[in-house]
Amino acid sequence: MDLAFQWPPAYVAAVRPPPRLPERSFWFVFRGTELLVTTGAQAILPHCNNPKDLGMMLRRTQYLGVLGPEHCFSAEAAEESAAPRGWVWQGLRGLFGVLDEAQFALAGRALQVVEWDRTHQYCGACGVRTVSSLTERSRGCPGCGLTAYPRLAPAVMGLVRRGRELLLARAPRFPKEMYSALAGFVEPGETLEQCLEREIHEEVGIRVRNLRYFASQPWPFPHSLMIAFFAEYYDGEIRVDGTEIVDAQWFNTDNLPRLPARISIARKLIDAAIGEQ
Repeated sequence: MDLAFQWPPAYVAAVRPPPRLPERSFWFVFRGTELLVTTGAQAILPHCNNPKDLGMMLRRTQYLGVLGPEHCFSAEAAEESAAPRGWVWQGLRGLFGVLDEAQFALAGRALQVVEWDRTHQYCGACGVRTVSSLTERSRGCPGCGLTAYPRLAPAVMGLVRRGRELLLARAPRFPKEMYSALAGFVEPGETLEQCLEREIHEEVGIRVRNLRYFASQPWPFPHSLMIAFFAEYYDGEIRVDGTEIVDAQWFNTDNLPRLPARISIARKLIDAAIGEQ
């Protein structure tokens, strides 16, 4: 099959570039969590042999694989690096709907790879400098043999329903007047279902049943995997913990508060619940 005519373009992950690369590849260059893109209404990634062509000096690079017909690399620029003329540093959240959809998804992966590579240059057990593997996404210690893989933190999200009402809550860090579904990180030894039941009861004091998987979403802020469920209200009265959650209410689907951005799986979950009604 010709990858160039698929939409969205097929992505094939890889860690080792082929011996011969084309003259141009896509580069996901990050300064901290900001991505280098062109200025203008449509953000465009560097498409070149190497960002050195733009005057960029890089600390580290990683091969990501092939997106459609294009080879792709991620790279880390120094914190003090200025953007070349005609380019800007832009946070990923601001690029949703501005950067090509398939490239935006790969940018999230690239950010996590760059951050993991940066923070695992030395062994966490013995301090010896690690070596990047040529066969998998890992860094190995030649001293003690420890292997470090990219960190992934699974988090479970649940939208609780009671008839035509949705249980939405506010965390202290949320933008003003915004409410969302409940969520929390999975603890060692827990199933996803046990995590969701525990988090909901701890944060708002109610119990749920009939959990139903909805979808998952990589969330590179900084390295989460969000797994979303629908849940039915079972019993209990709302009693917020006051720390993780400062307010929670039942909202009729005809009168919802400010909701998360459409980029988030929380918003997709809420929209799907409304659609099912």
